Formats: sequence, structure tokens, C-alpha cells
Amino acid sequence: MITNAISIRPFIGAKNFIESQSFYHDFGFQENILSHNMSVFTKHSCCFYLQDAYVKDWIDNTMLFLEVENIESYWEELLTLNLPVKYKSVRLIPIRKETWGKECFVHDPSGVLWHIGEF
Repeated sequence: MITNAISIRPFIGAKNFIESQSFYHDFGFQENILSHNMSVFTKHSCCFYLQDAYVKDWIDNTMLFLEVENIESYWEELLTLNLPVKYKSVRLIPIRKETWGKECFVHDPSGVLWHIGEF
């Protein structure tokens, strides 16, 4: 193709839209409300759409990968946010070393799995 792609923006669902909006604010994303049931969340050049829609099989199989420059620093910042204290269904899984790099994990309030990694 001749035309360059500029970005990719996945759509994710929310079991409780208001709780997920709050979580993503705390997670460090800025929200731009598009309608009563959809927002786009942005952090630097990364974006995704959050929908007030919940389909269990879809949510249970949604994973996002967020690449960061320094996984250790990012992990320390994550810990200071106290996300599992504020949101009872949120889980943080510590850094693992893999053959390709390192990653940690965040499960959002609906169950969406975030892989956060450094290559």
C-alpha cells in the first residue's frame, strides 16, 4: 500500500462503564467523551476506545500490549497507584523475564488483560 497507517485503536468493552472510566483515569489515561456510551482514552501516542458494552466472551478474550521504555520504572509507578485497593477486581502481576524481553500484567475492572512490556 502507498498510504501510511497512522495508528491502531482497539475497542474494548466495560462491565461497569463508570467504574472503568474511573480506572483508566487512575491508570494515567486522559478521556475524551465521544457519546454517553463511548470514550477514547489517550496516553502519549497510545489510544483505545472504551465502550459501555459487555459481552463476557469478548471481554474474557481481550488483551492489549502496551510497550514501555523501562518496565521496572513503570512497575514501580503502577504500584503507587494502588489500583487493586481502589478497584476490587483489578489485579497486578509482577514482571516476568521472557526470551524477547520483560513484561508485567494488569487486569482491568472488567477483566481486560493488559500486557505491559519492554523489548
